[in-house]
Amino acid sequence: MDLNSSHLSNSSYSQELTEDPHLVATVELPAPDTSPMTTSELGNHQAQRNHSSLVQKADALRHILEQHRQERQLVILQDFPDPDALSSAWTYQLIAQEYEIHCDIVYAGTLSHQENIALVKLTGLPAQRWTAQAAKSKDLSMYTGCALIDNQGTTSQLLSVVQESGIPITAIIDHHSFQGDLKAEFVDLRPTVRATATIFTQYLQAGLLKLDSSVPQHIKCATALMHGLRSDTDRLMQAQEEDFLAAAYLSRFYDAQLLNAILQANRSKRVMDVIERSLKNRMVQNNFSIAGVGYLRYDDRDAIPQAADFLVTEENVHTAVVYGIVHDEDEELEIVVGSLRTTKLTLDPDEFIKEAFGQDSHGRFFGGGRTSAGGFEIPIGFLSGYIETSEYAKKKWEVFDAQIKQKLLRLVNPKDNPIQTE
Repeated sequence: MDLNSSHLSNSSYSQELTEDPHLVATVELPAPDTSPMTTSELGNHQAQRNHSSLVQKADALRHILEQHRQERQLVILQDFPDPDALSSAWTYQLIAQEYEIHCDIVYAGTLSHQENIALVKLTGLPAQRWTAQAAKSKDLSMYTGCALIDNQGTTSQLLSVVQESGIPITAIIDHHSFQGDLKAEFVDLRPTVRATATIFTQYLQAGLLKLDSSVPQHIKCATALMHGLRSDTDRLMQAQEEDFLAAAYLSRFYDAQLLNAILQANRSKRVMDVIERSLKNRMVQNNFSIAGVGYLRYDDRDAIPQAADFLVTEENVHTAVVYGIVHDEDEELEIVVGSLRTTKLTLDPDEFIKEAFGQDSHGRFFGGGRTSAGGFEIPIGFLSGYIETSEYAKKKWEVFDAQIKQKLLRLVNPKDNPIQTE
């Protein structure tokens, strides 16, 4: 029966009962249940609401993809994509293929973390590096839309190029806190979720793509998702119920040996050198470890978060911040890059970084975060470029090092003066 067509208003229903006295005598309306729900019933009720919300999100994405059938899209990652971003983008690409949408996964930076390199090489993950300069010379007219996965455009040099080309944003899917006012046809932002890989696994569970263990590409993608979920939940130690449920689903399809091979990738000598620098230069105040590591090559940028991961394991340290000036010789670009790691439950990395470094002239924050981790990128601007002498390079670093420490210590030690002058 069509409930919509047969629905009666309260007034017409009352009138019908009044006109038939026999019906009034025999029909009893059930009294509302005012008894309080048990804890178990409340949990089941919340689970049903969550499931309903997930189904609605999956249906909304399905509807958007159906509208763009047989088109071509760009999937834009942050400049230095991590396993969560890479695996989620690959999943989006495979889901879009179900609607005959061809997707190119692109990032402007580089893969320098040994596990990221191993992930791409061992799985054949189809991500391409497009520098911002190279993107400007490409014919982008073939693309009718783009998707931002595990980011909201604030950590990608490619978004401005894409927007200048007039390409609309089809989807934004991310687990970080709200970063800026972007318009998109489909938006799924869930800061309470530990990994974007969890969101995409839920899409798979909702039927947007049926994984098949006999399809090698599906096995590799499931392995990548498991790696992304694992890395963003600190080996599942920070995982919540929905992350565990996603991992349980992926366990039917992923390749444990392949994942182990990815995780066994060795640290490079350059990464070890940056970790050594962070140990040498660190200052510890109020259980915060703060370390500037000087200049780094663009290809070694991922050594910074690895150094932060290492410093936060020190006894009596609950939060570590590591930063350096990353130099891109190809683009003649320099940028201050930093990472934060914390084990303190009451410290929100997103709020801390936004309060410490603020916004640029366009109102976009220089950084943000999620539970237990965050990052920031601050363009050097006019002072960026070729360094003629080691003395000039040293002075330049000292200025930025002092400025960053001042902004951080203003929050760590609000009553202290972090800049000591003679």
